[in-house]
Amino acid sequence: MFDNSEIEELLNKLEDIEDEVLAASLLSEFNAKSKVLGQLLMNIDTSLSHDEWKKRCDIAKKELDSVLSKIKDY
Repeated sequence: MFDNSEIEELLNKLEDIEDEVLAASLLSEFNAKSKVLGQLLMNIDTSLSHDEWKKRCDIAKKELDSVLSKIKDY
């Protein structure tokens, strides 16, 4: 999903945000969204059909991209 340099860049961006509560909130949101996508990508829920799995992955990716966009905007 992410390599070390991308994670480092993300963390640096979060550290530069003056509002510590906002930075913590964004980090928490990033962690939650990346966890959901990671679990889907690892296909932990074997009861999902391929189409449902793909649909959920697409939604999870969009949600994670949205959080990343918010972080990059700061």
